[in-house]
Amino acid sequence: MKLGLLSVIVALGLSACAPTETVTQYGGSAYDWKLAEIDGSAVNYDAQLAFETDGTVHGEGPCNGFSGQQSKPYPWVEIQIDFVEELYCSGIDNEEVFLTALTEMTLIEVSAPNMVMSNDAGRQMVFSGI
Repeated sequence: MKLGLLSVIVALGLSACAPTETVTQYGGSAYDWKLAEIDGSAVNYDAQLAFETDGTVHGEGPCNGFSGQQSKPYPWVEIQIDFVEELYCSGIDNEEVFLTALTEMTLIEVSAPNMVMSNDAGRQMVFSGI
């Protein structure tokens, strides 16, 4: 009987440690994010990001919409971009900077009204809620 109780306690303890939440909990219309800074510099173009509760990520850079996936447990993040529209505009260089930085981020912190992504190399992206 003691072994059975011990098994239940261990199982409960392990399930409490399991990664069950991702940043996608901040998905839906209440949590859309607008890029404010990259690496400490304010951006002068529009770029947006949204997380859906199913792990889908989508948004818009200065020229194109994009979509992808994110499944790492919070506070980690790994955005895999699967699709980018292929329209050219004068902001295409800014879009490349934005999308490249998104894929390089590894940590995320949401503290309303802001979201900060960063990585071990010292890069950082700051978003504000819209």
